[in-house]
Amino acid sequence: MKKKKIFGNTFKEQLKATSRDRLIHFTLCNGTVRGALLHATKIVHEMRANHELGILETLILGHGYIGALLMSSTLKGDDSIAIRIDCDGPAKGFDVEANSFGEVRGYLFQKPIPISKPLDSFDLKPFIGSGRMTVTRFLEKAKRPYSGQVELAYGTVARDLAYYCTVSEQLPSTFDLSIKFDSNGIVTGAGGLVVQALPGAEENDLIDIEDTIGNLPSIGEAFAQARDAEGFLMAEFTRFAPHILEQRRAAFMCHCSRKKFGGYLRQLPLKDLQAIAAEGKDTTVLTCNKCNTRYEYSKVEIEAIYQDAMNKQNS
Repeated sequence: MKKKKIFGNTFKEQLKATSRDRLIHFTLCNGTVRGALLHATKIVHEMRANHELGILETLILGHGYIGALLMSSTLKGDDSIAIRIDCDGPAKGFDVEANSFGEVRGYLFQKPIPISKPLDSFDLKPFIGSGRMTVTRFLEKAKRPYSGQVELAYGTVARDLAYYCTVSEQLPSTFDLSIKFDSNGIVTGAGGLVVQALPGAEENDLIDIEDTIGNLPSIGEAFAQARDAEGFLMAEFTRFAPHILEQRRAAFMCHCSRKKFGGYLRQLPLKDLQAIAAEGKDTTVLTCNKCNTRYEYSKVEIEAIYQDAMNKQNS
């Protein structure tokens, strides 16, 4: 996948940023509570660069990316998960997906998001409004995807994800999604946390954990200050005996390619190919909405694809 701008000014900084972006799956309180902590600074930075987003768009789609990766923490094999929000606010919603390999991609339905005045806070509710959230799990061993849906109860990605997990999956959950910008509007830290109560969890433990999460320092700011994810987890939740189950790399990654999009062109109806060829443009540009990478096809290539389709139809 082409990336327009890599996080970091030197190769060493880029390697360090890549190594920091990680998804940690853990348990608390002797396994009665599970959770995931995500460092996603490089992911959100590259997402913003590729999709050419402003601060507001980065916040909303970035929260979607972080939420999807947190939800993917228990996936195995070739499993993946998609989160879609359809809403009546100016943002219109988003569609993001993450897999068990820690890869995430997705896009906003409205870009740029229209605003009537400069942002005076990072409250996203006015831009999301009401609507619905759909979560779809694509499990490798299942015959068909499983989807659950809830009405948006809060108009924020974090609280509505928690609401979905509690209502649809019967897993009382808390999400914390965080993106930190510097004074120039550059993403300097991003990450998130999910904690879920399992059967057998003690009510007192859950109350204490919720209080702890409510008093956590900003995750985005902590990562902007170069705190590593594992150290953050161990320091902030030490009283709950955190046990790390696994760590995965996490990355903004789309497996689209010029070859794949050429295949999509070849699948078009003949009349559509004829119309594209007849336009006479020097280049035809196709864009992957999942990562905003653009693929160009010359007039000669389009005419060759059309001619090949004609030959197949007449054979």
